[in-house]
Parts: sequence; C-alpha cells; structure tokens
Amino acid sequence: MEQYTISEIARLFNVSTRTVRYYEELGLLSPVRKENGHRVYARKERTRLELIFRGKNFGFQLDEIKEMIVLFDQDRTGERQLKRTIQYGKEKLREVDARIDELNKLREDMTWYLESFVTKLKEGEKE
Repeated sequence: MEQYTISEIARLFNVSTRTVRYYEELGLLSPVRKENGHRVYARKERTRLELIFRGKNFGFQLDEIKEMIVLFDQDRTGERQLKRTIQYGKEKLREVDARIDELNKLREDMTWYLESFVTKLKEGEKE
C-alpha cells in the first residue's frame, strides 16, 4: 500500500506542506494519523491532490472542487459527480470563450493603434 508523509506528498506535487494542511482543513484531504500524530497520505489522497490541481489548472474554485470530490464519496457510481462536473465544465468553458473574445478584441485594438502609429511615423518622416 502506497503511503506518503506530508513532506513526501508536498514534494511530489511541488507545493508547501502548509498547502497540503490547508487542503486538509478545507476537508479536501483526510490523511490517517499515526499514533505519534504524524499524517500518512494513502493513494486516495494522492489521487485527490491530482484532481485538486487539475481542477485549479482549469480555473475551478476550491469549493467547486470540494463539491465534486464529496459527490463521489456520496455516490460511488460517480454519476452525480460526473453530472456536476459536466455542469461546472460547461460554465468554465463559457468563461474561457468570453475571455478569448475579450483577448481577441484587445488584439484588434492593439493592432489598429500600432498600425495608426506606424502610419503617423511614416507621414512625419516624409515632411
């Protein structure tokens, strides 16, 4: 059985031990405590951290990630989790599309200004 100390799991994901403890405080992780009080992280916790960081990479908030994780614990078929994940994913995709539209508009504006500046500079050189 795979087991990790808090330092090992933090190093594995290139985060601080404080970050790992924070996720535990939020209820995202539930490590087992040894008799000496040290945390032991099993494969399940490693998988959860992979999901947390993937979710964060896609722009999900920690409360959204937690909801998706908790849904799987409540329904081991994963159906409820998948339905909610799809819903969140569609919302996030709309946000990404809106941001792309904003960036495209910004690019158009910048291109127009740069072209007008170049034209102005050329006109000034002719004089």
